[in-house]
Amino acid sequence: MTKSIYLVKSMYSLVKDAMNKIVTIGAYGFNRESFFQNLVDAKIDTFCDIRRRRGVRGPEYAFANSQYLQKKLQELGIHYVYIQDLAPSQAMREKQKQEDEKFHIAKRSRKVLGQTFVSEYIDNCLSRFEPSIFLEKVGPNAQVVCLFCVERVPEACHRSLVSSWLTQTFHLPVEHIVPPIV
Repeated sequence: MTKSIYLVKSMYSLVKDAMNKIVTIGAYGFNRESFFQNLVDAKIDTFCDIRRRRGVRGPEYAFANSQYLQKKLQELGIHYVYIQDLAPSQAMREKQKQEDEKFHIAKRSRKVLGQTFVSEYIDNCLSRFEPSIFLEKVGPNAQVVCLFCVERVPEACHRSLVSSWLTQTFHLPVEHIVPPIV
């Protein structure tokens, strides 16, 4: 057996033995209490921050700022991981912004990603990201892994692309946690 085939088989064995679900969540639409309660209720043990910039402006979403977030997750016994390689580049984000402006859509009310962004994200992030790196980052004890960015609905965020990729790669179910519509 070649080394690469052995690594792939070992990787899938590792996932099968430990990880059993991918969960996604955004910050928008939650308050501090409901955000963290949803993580606890979903039995998240590993939290993957996949944002480029790990801060949010204003007091309403201060709980999503990296330092506060990491401290609170540690208190809850949830392992925090930052995977910058899964964050879209500024250029990709700018193209999404241009598409939002073209269709007069405010970022926080976006329902879906633009096709240009999706194509570029797949070509420049997902196609170059090795599944073994993801497993290494989350660690061998990860069972319920949460992908985090800020957008309210997963379809408006790259976390939906990452969760689809992980589902195709590892054959894991995905659960999207979304805030109630107010």
